[in-house]
Amino acid sequence: MFVQAYVQADFFGKFIFLCLFVLSCCCWGFLIHKLLLMRHIQRGAKQFQNLVETYREKILNIKVNLRNPFGSLYQSLKEKTIQMLDKNHYFSSEGKEHYNYLSSTDMDSLTIHIHRVVARQREKIENNLFILSTTVTLAPFLGLLGTVWGILITFSELRSGHLASSNSVVLGGLSTALTTTVLGLLIAIPALIAYNYLKNLSRRFAMEMHDFSHFLLSVVELQYRKVDLS
Repeated sequence: MFVQAYVQADFFGKFIFLCLFVLSCCCWGFLIHKLLLMRHIQRGAKQFQNLVETYREKILNIKVNLRNPFGSLYQSLKEKTIQMLDKNHYFSSEGKEHYNYLSSTDMDSLTIHIHRVVARQREKIENNLFILSTTVTLAPFLGLLGTVWGILITFSELRSGHLASSNSVVLGGLSTALTTTVLGLLIAIPALIAYNYLKNLSRRFAMEMHDFSHFLLSVVELQYRKVDLS
């Protein structure tokens, strides 16, 4: 049906069909890529969180996979913590061989830092989601454009008074009008569902990263926070 409608359409009608086809390919290609990426992130997140739970006593000695947002979150916290420990050790009083601790100010700084990292990782997860939102808006408008154009072609031929000779053109106009509307909706509806699903999944990942970051901070604080006895 769609192929026949494309064949019967005029030049501008064929252009609208091609635009809808390209938009559909871009949308589905992006959606498949994003779903595979989310699945990879979800699987890697569970494995890494179990790894951190197992080696929590050596929280700064874990090797990570930086391709996973949870691994990047841990690595960023690890580097910042080591940097602060080195700073405190460097400015410690002479004669003290071990002076590795984190003050309350250091912990506040780590908390702010890791919240920024979580925000950046969420931005990476949601990167290019505008493709789906644009598809949701653009596809129905392209379908509507095809509808209006097909009706204009039909009325133009009917008004010319040569109905017998222009029967194929009239049918082509009606076919373009109806088919582009259907195609626009068939593209927009799955894109809308996918967009809402991915946004919800991204929100859930962000909550999990916040929980994971609080767990990391609590472990670091337990191991390196200076005890204030005063």
